[in-house]
Amino acid sequence: MNTERDSETTFDEDSQPNDEVVPYSDDETEDELEDQGPAVEPEQNQINREAESKRETFRKDCTWQVKANDRKFHEQPHFMNTKFFCIKESKYANNAIKTYKYNGFSFLPMNLFEQFKRAANFYFLVLLILQAIPQISTLAWYTTLVPLLLVLGITAIKDLVDDVARHKMDKEINNRTCEVIKDGRFKIIKWKDIQVGDVIRLKKNDFIPADILLLSSSEPNSLCYVETAELDGETNLKFKMALEITDHYLQTEDNLATFDGFIECEEPNNRLDKFTGTLFWRSRSFPLDADKILLRGCVIRNTDICHGLVIFAGADTKIMKNSGKTRFKRTKIDYLMNYMVYTIFIVLILVSAGLAIGHAYWEAQVGNNSWYLYDGENATPSYRGFLNFWGYIIVLNTMVPISLYVSVEVIRLGQSHFINWDLQMYYAEKDTPAKARTTTLNEQLGQIHYIFSDKTGTLTQNIMTFKKCCINGQIYGDYRDASQHSHSKIELVDFSWNTFADGKLAFYDHYLIEQIQSGKEPEVRQFFFLLSICHTVMVDRIDGQINYQAASPDEGALVNAARNFGFAFLARTQNTITVSELGTERTYNVLAILDFNSDRKRMSIIVRTPEGSIRLYCKGADTVIYERLHRMNPMRQETQDALDIFASETLRTLCLCYKEIEEKEFAEWNKKFTAASVASTNRDEALDKVYEEIEKDLILLGATAIEDKLQDGVPETISKLAKADIKIWVLTGDKKETAENIGFACELLTEDTTICYGEDINSLLHTRMENQRNRGGVSAKFAPPVYEPFFPPGENRALIITGSWLNEILLEKKTKRSKILKLKFPRTEEERRMRSQSRRRLEEKKEQRQKNFVDLACECSAVICCRVTPKQKAMVVDLVKRYKKAITLAIGDGANDVNMIKTAHIGVGISGQEGMQAVMSSDYSFAQFRYLQRLLLVHGRWSYIRMCKFLRYFFYKNFAFTLVHFWYSFFNGYSAQTAYEDWFITLYNVLYSSLPVLLMGLLDQDVSDKLSLRFPGLYVVGQRDLLFNYRRFFVSLLHGVLTSMVLFFIPFGAYLQTVGQDGEAPSDYQSFAVTVASALVITVNFQIGLDTSYWTFVNAFSIFGSIAVYFGIMFDFHSAGIHVLFPSAFQFTGTASNALRQPYIWLTIILTVAVCLLPVVAIRFLSMTIWPSESDKIQKHRKRLKAEEQWKRRQSVFRRGASSRRSAYAFSHQRGYADLISSGRSIRKKRSPLDAIIADGTAEYRRTVES
Repeated sequence: MNTERDSETTFDEDSQPNDEVVPYSDDETEDELEDQGPAVEPEQNQINREAESKRETFRKDCTWQVKANDRKFHEQPHFMNTKFFCIKESKYANNAIKTYKYNGFSFLPMNLFEQFKRAANFYFLVLLILQAIPQISTLAWYTTLVPLLLVLGITAIKDLVDDVARHKMDKEINNRTCEVIKDGRFKIIKWKDIQVGDVIRLKKNDFIPADILLLSSSEPNSLCYVETAELDGETNLKFKMALEITDHYLQTEDNLATFDGFIECEEPNNRLDKFTGTLFWRSRSFPLDADKILLRGCVIRNTDICHGLVIFAGADTKIMKNSGKTRFKRTKIDYLMNYMVYTIFIVLILVSAGLAIGHAYWEAQVGNNSWYLYDGENATPSYRGFLNFWGYIIVLNTMVPISLYVSVEVIRLGQSHFINWDLQMYYAEKDTPAKARTTTLNEQLGQIHYIFSDKTGTLTQNIMTFKKCCINGQIYGDYRDASQHSHSKIELVDFSWNTFADGKLAFYDHYLIEQIQSGKEPEVRQFFFLLSICHTVMVDRIDGQINYQAASPDEGALVNAARNFGFAFLARTQNTITVSELGTERTYNVLAILDFNSDRKRMSIIVRTPEGSIRLYCKGADTVIYERLHRMNPMRQETQDALDIFASETLRTLCLCYKEIEEKEFAEWNKKFTAASVASTNRDEALDKVYEEIEKDLILLGATAIEDKLQDGVPETISKLAKADIKIWVLTGDKKETAENIGFACELLTEDTTICYGEDINSLLHTRMENQRNRGGVSAKFAPPVYEPFFPPGENRALIITGSWLNEILLEKKTKRSKILKLKFPRTEEERRMRSQSRRRLEEKKEQRQKNFVDLACECSAVICCRVTPKQKAMVVDLVKRYKKAITLAIGDGANDVNMIKTAHIGVGISGQEGMQAVMSSDYSFAQFRYLQRLLLVHGRWSYIRMCKFLRYFFYKNFAFTLVHFWYSFFNGYSAQTAYEDWFITLYNVLYSSLPVLLMGLLDQDVSDKLSLRFPGLYVVGQRDLLFNYRRFFVSLLHGVLTSMVLFFIPFGAYLQTVGQDGEAPSDYQSFAVTVASALVITVNFQIGLDTSYWTFVNAFSIFGSIAVYFGIMFDFHSAGIHVLFPSAFQFTGTASNALRQPYIWLTIILTVAVCLLPVVAIRFLSMTIWPSESDKIQKHRKRLKAEEQWKRRQSVFRRGASSRRSAYAFSHQRGYADLISSGRSIRKKRSPLDAIIADGTAEYRRTVES
């Protein structure tokens, strides 16, 4: 058994998952991964494969062909795909984006088709057809047509408004302009008209309209800086660089117009970080990779002009491929409501069938023997019963409320507007209101179990701030004056003495400024000098102001801090760096830059001072710096204590050190460094080894402490949501240390939290799988499943897991198949069966492992998944949805969160500086994470309570109304005769009982918004489905049945032997119908008054107004004037005025209403007194609770040596700009021809615009 399983697939057990790397790309195939590792194969096969590889590589993988400046090339027949029958379209998408559903011609037929796919609407259409058959119907056709038209019309208008908004949004994007070469010149065209193969020109701050190959730019070596905030939420700049040949030859407009390069590359896919292709030009081929591709959605920064060739357009671009599949989302209540409607269908059919059988029996016993009932037709009783079955389907059709769906839509629309109008979710700083981008999910906001959140830009602002430092064992950054005296309140440090200060640094320790200016401790100046020189930051001057471009926000924050404290980085060349030291400019020769990477966790720079000495300056994570310190470091322990203090305050720390280097020592090391720099194989490993030799015996200067600034209110929000029994999982592409630090900062993790990592989880799951396998067998199938917890109860645990471990644990790791599977010979049926069984066992194992992982993770109070791909984010959300059947919410801000947002039941986009891709795909959006607590605890809870009350009441009032016909059937020979006037049946759900329930669904609230936030425990009723479920549904139905009995039998008994004041008996059918209808309208409207928790003038007006409207319309419809105009439609002439002038009838109505409502009042009083709910208790004491209690932030417990979550050294995930600096490619040089080209191009651009 085990041997067979092992032969199917082999997990790479030799290599443990790497916490530092993001796993394989989402689209990577098993074949691609298989090619990466060595495999044992016959020698001849290897020779043949090597011979074919050069010829077939690009034919196999690179089937996407692009010809520059040749649109006709892409219209050739072999590039056309059959779309529908003989209609063909090009496989190359145009650049227009389409998110709308309808156009002017398709709106009406498509919208009606979609609406009639809804079971209730189709049911009423069938009813309308049945009502046109006179032998069946006892009810006028308009009783169904009017409500149906109203429902279809309101829904169609809502859909039209939504689609018009989508049209406007698409039009705005598609009509952006860009310069494209047409007829040999750059011309301005719209984005939607761009096609694959076009050469385009972009300028600084332009959005990139498609995925393009960078050809050249105004920067040296055709560098181009891009901001990828739309893709990954990160605002730090990335650089791209063109091929050397295109940089050299494609600078002028004429050369670009004649460019005829041919590109073969991979098909469109969702891999943001990978690209494989080849440019064929001038009889040569040039390899292309992701560093030469500019992706749609990015923004050009710090580059005046760049040119590119469109490779992928529109729907083929990587950002669109990453957007995931659009899923139609429906709420849990929607599904439940549909099942309940189906239940009512079944009840309706059974009741109609029973009454039809009763009519057949009655016809056989009574009808056929009563000459006065003869209608001229000699139909058999069974046939009459069959016709009556359909008659009762029509009469009792209001059991299935036609106005239910449209009322639900109206309520959801109103609730969405309340979210849009909520000023407490409006972010004034960016002028960004909250936005409900869908109107169908509001009540689901009140049922969330799990929140999946991105980190960068969602929990944090992605803004790093220099907060504190430790220099020579002394901590700086507290509230102190220049005399070193601490104060609780002190003014900001004034940096006006420094001409290079940017005025943005908020610092309160005046003593540090005194130390810098006095120069008493040279280490202080040395500390900030190190920050100003040891980095890979680029500098630019805009309007005389210094502007830094850093590879990571951390590095930018440190260089800016040094600048404010008097050590300003001014300029750099390939071999020098210039720094202003307290106003004095000094230039240092850069001998080597030892760049950062995720393994080294540090960077160093070796410089020669103007005095001729050589020094190495280094900064890095404390874990790696302390290993390389000289034994004689006097401030080692003091700095260690400071690092612990900074860690307890959740600050990101970095150690700084330096070293004097002898000339001879450097000369020897430099030879090794030069040799490693030009190594043809394993260059990175060789350089790292050489770096190790020089980075030792370092002298510690101190440590910095940077705050990765959380968004305002994040800890408070997480605390409130946790009290509401909502679990928060953080899914991020960031490093483990960074994510862990943020977990502590936002109080998702605390000092008493036991943290489990990937390796711990893997062993636990392995043990559980072994136990389950041992317990397996025939007996296990019949034994009830017993849930065994993974951890002992009572402990506060958190799970931190990386993407690589996630793949390992969930068996999602790419596998290498056994070579036996590659053999191509006919297999026997037995072999196929065995392999099919083996695959099935593997799937079952994988499914069980995933279920175990979800069970284990859900036992933890918090889960942080780091270094995960967008696809893994969506996978984690899907696993919780699948195995926990829980309602999920995903919140993010970048394009890498789109898949997760679309997978979750509810997606929330953060609309800030990080782009709008997440917002465009979300269901709700706002500017700050803290607004999530108000969205869920206030709007979500209210929406859930309102919708549940609305549905319970709606089913109640319709059953109370409809089942009167049922009781009446026992006294009219089961003849499908209605108990009400036709017009009352038509208008009951439209006018007489609709407004109060709509207003309750829109405005009702059990407690105020402040109390909802103060008592998050109120939220659990939605999570547990306590307010609307099958039990509640049947209680509402029973309530409606009992009310209908009272409504029928009390008036029936009162009319049985009655004489009016004038001696006439008011016991005719029409007077009885008016009495029952009047009692019904008063009862159901007063009932909603009992259900209303939050009274306003509008509610009161709607209840009494509905009753008044009923009586007003009834008297009009029963008047002689309208009967004269429409004698066949209005047959109750004078009934209302005749019946309602009798006091006896008014007493009957009052008695009926009292019997219906008094038991409800008694039950409500007893339940609130004996079994009060949490909201009942808060309502009772709401006056005492009006004083709002402010949330108090927990104080962190300081623990010495708590350094496990300290450093994070979160520089960029790739290397910095050191390679560029060392090669000189980033340094601006005078290039007069290019300057002239730019000037000519700008002038021509102006002429084009003016023309």
